[in-house]
Amino acid sequence: MAAVFGLLVFVQAGKPSHAAGELAALTYQAAGDELRTRVVINFDREPDVSTMLLDQPNRLAIDIPKAVFAFDKKSVEPRGLITDVRYGLIDDQRSRLIFTLKGPFVVEQLNVVKNDNSPGYRLVADFVASSDRAFAETLKTQNAITASTNAAPKGDRLATSAPDEASKGPKPFTIVIDPGHGGIDSGAESASGIMEKNVTLMFAQQLRDELAKLPGLRVEMTRSDDTFLRLTERVRIARQYEANLFISIHADTINRGSIRGATVYTVSDKASDAESRAMADRENRSDAVAGIAYDNETPEIADILMDLTRRETHTFSLSFAKTVVKSLKKDVNMINNPHRFAGFQVLRAPDVPSVLVEIGYLSNAEDEKLMLDPVWRSHVAERLASAVGEFANMKTAGALN
Repeated sequence: MAAVFGLLVFVQAGKPSHAAGELAALTYQAAGDELRTRVVINFDREPDVSTMLLDQPNRLAIDIPKAVFAFDKKSVEPRGLITDVRYGLIDDQRSRLIFTLKGPFVVEQLNVVKNDNSPGYRLVADFVASSDRAFAETLKTQNAITASTNAAPKGDRLATSAPDEASKGPKPFTIVIDPGHGGIDSGAESASGIMEKNVTLMFAQQLRDELAKLPGLRVEMTRSDDTFLRLTERVRIARQYEANLFISIHADTINRGSIRGATVYTVSDKASDAESRAMADRENRSDAVAGIAYDNETPEIADILMDLTRRETHTFSLSFAKTVVKSLKKDVNMINNPHRFAGFQVLRAPDVPSVLVEIGYLSNAEDEKLMLDPVWRSHVAERLASAVGEFANMKTAGALN
């Protein structure tokens, strides 16, 4: 990959010198989040475009004829899935833009279209968060096509990637554990100063260890230390690992200290009760702690196949929630009507069955004492792992289809 970057001569944003007949890249815009980001680049005339995927890290290179870049420096700052944008000359005839992304992705569309109400053309590219496996397969296909054609110029060659473990053999049943909050977002806090972000991480680690004892499962975590993650970043990570199950762990507070016990939530646009709605509102504002605007609008699903996927995923989420309640109820204290629902943003992945588990309430002294006890956490983690194993077996056997 070093050869690719070594050929680039980077151009500072600002007023460029524009030679006659030279393509001009006038403006750059990006919008979106960690699940979907759109890039729009305006040109003074139609560019001839070619693309190339790169890995380690996940990148897209876009080659165009030799161009001068007039982008405003602030416009190319990291946004959504995109962590870095670089651009410049690759040789005396061509320029290249390189987009570095947070993880695996697919380019859902990349089109060059004529502007309707102004001179010039615009390039529109939609990046969508994907899985390691899907990205590896796409890269493998690209490399095979490249290898079957005439040798490309040195700057265009892709290094042959090492075989990706995610693309080998049958895919294991994958669980992503999401310890709620983290970093600057401490979450709820008990009267004695215990922070939710620490409780959720301790429990998630014990749940990971319990799940590791079960055969045939792959277990990943959205965070394994005190790190802040956006809500959409948590969902992106679940997609990256092609999660069959996403479990978000929380330990909230509530204005009635007498309420205690575990609760299992699934997503719904309409909350099951006022307390669940208030809790979802609090959790959905987690990003605001880091100064990130929270959008309460639920994106509409226009594609009928995506709508069907969402419905099937929701059915699986409900099934797992019932399995969790059944397993925990045996000997773990739970609130009345322990399966509830509300509009939790972190549960909105259309293709990953997801639940949010409140293991207890930090506003209750008894719950707080239990959640700080490693023996109790281990027992609850074992009961939850048992529910995961049962669900995985049913799902693998097709009993839930």
